[in-house]
Amino acid sequence: MIFVAGIAGMIITSIAGNNVGLVNTIGGTTAISALVLLVATISSNTERPEVFDEAAAERLELKIAALAKSGADENAVRELARQAMQLGRKS
Repeated sequence: MIFVAGIAGMIITSIAGNNVGLVNTIGGTTAISALVLLVATISSNTERPEVFDEAAAERLELKIAALAKSGADENAVRELARQAMQLGRKS
């Protein structure tokens, strides 16, 4: 709505009085509004992108291998890790 009003204001002001200063003021205000909305949108995004951590995955794999060597069922341990990851993603 801000941009539509800004463009309409520039057109109407240009036709009505051909006042270059007023047209530039309306255009500048519209441009500043665009920047403010852009910054507000960027800063309000609090969700972090999911990043795969190779080192953490390697540590987890080593722990699963160690549990499997000590006698635990490897498939059960992997299923437990899978469920823990799903639970962590939900919260």
